[in-house]
Amino acid sequence: MTTPADSTSVLPPTPADGEPPPLWFNVPEGFFALPLAATPEERSERAQSFVRELYSRGDENIWEPAAPYYAAIAELMADTGVSYSAMGLFSTAEEDESADGDVVRHDLSGGAAQCAFTVAAVPTDQSGADTDVVAQGILSILCGDPYNDARWLDLPCGPAVSCVTLRQHKLNPEVTASDEESNLLTGQIQVYVPFPTGPFTAIFTLYTASMDYWAEFCDMTAGILQTVSFADPAADPDGEIGRTADTGIDGTE
Repeated sequence: MTTPADSTSVLPPTPADGEPPPLWFNVPEGFFALPLAATPEERSERAQSFVRELYSRGDENIWEPAAPYYAAIAELMADTGVSYSAMGLFSTAEEDESADGDVVRHDLSGGAAQCAFTVAAVPTDQSGADTDVVAQGILSILCGDPYNDARWLDLPCGPAVSCVTLRQHKLNPEVTASDEESNLLTGQIQVYVPFPTGPFTAIFTLYTASMDYWAEFCDMTAGILQTVSFADPAADPDGEIGRTADTGIDGTE
């Protein structure tokens, strides 16, 4: 199966006034959000915190040269319309129980499964009442590609469309451990969620080459989608409080 060259190519941008309305969602432990921000000063400050969290066993010799690199990546991603971006790092070692029954979580030295996760808001020509129509249109376009596994979703926040694609890459001998040509299989999950509060569609994208854990990544994505809300969870005493990003989109851990 093949992956679309551009994750937003299914939705041609249309004019929209202002920023997208707020959107809240939760991500599990193990996600490290890139330092997206509106100004260089904010990106630099967030990058310093990001590298210290990502390389928690490092020191200034690692953190100082790494921070500008991730700040530059954040600047590039902001220019593409991405409002939230994170690296997911999860230990593949089995969890044990200590003598008192607590779960002992292993660090990444025992093996790690990785993924990239982004959320973007794309302007689409719709009113709040047209979410079903927009989702049906997206599903129709995606189903036109025989390599897409596109499906309708009924989320707690409203209608959505998921699209799963797999792609096989050929790796040259110089980048493989065996010095022989090999194949790399990657998977992508994209979910399109029309905003009921304005002319935008949110695009959630998870991409991974850790295909041995594909089922776990699918389950994790499904769990994240169940938390998507267009109303502030802080206003619900029984809900989980989230943080509103400057872009109107936020992932909380």
